[in-house]
Amino acid sequence: MTSGHALLKILAGFGIGAFSLTAAGSLLCLFPVGVIFVVSMLELLIAFLQTYVFVTLILIYVSEQE
Repeated sequence: MTSGHALLKILAGFGIGAFSLTAAGSLLCLFPVGVIFVVSMLELLIAFLQTYVFVTLILIYVSEQE
């Protein structure tokens, strides 16, 4: 679970470093920002999937108790 956060931190550091280089760095900064957005959306999708599995398992467990 922490690998996604580590990847986001690395990409953010790369984006900040690219932005501070030159005027061309602002164009170079667009790539990490796009990748950060995509990775964030994937992390959100994984969070919803984990929630779905967790709730499903709880409901199965509770239904077996009766």
